[in-house]
Amino acid sequence: MTRRPQHIGNVLAELMARQGYARQRSPEAYEAAWRQAAGELVAGYTRVGSLRRGTLEVIVAHSTLVQELGFQKSTLLNTLAGLLPEDGIRDLRFRVGSIG
Repeated sequence: MTRRPQHIGNVLAELMARQGYARQRSPEAYEAAWRQAAGELVAGYTRVGSLRRGTLEVIVAHSTLVQELGFQKSTLLNTLAGLLPEDGIRDLRFRVGSIG
């Protein structure tokens, strides 16, 4: 049986699905995981940004909290890795910004 040429779009779609690139979580899923990892108090002063190349961006209301979250970074990463193992979150980036 001979194989026929396939459309490039079909080949790319199959490759992306096989490699897991087609999976994307909703922003609500990241928010829920962050809320669980950080706790309700901290989550009230933060919001989740985007996930790019394994780095989850977290927008924080003020610089004092950015510093505190930096101290807790490894614990937060371990918790998020347990909650979202397929997402490959390897780092957190905290930045001051508007959360409202």
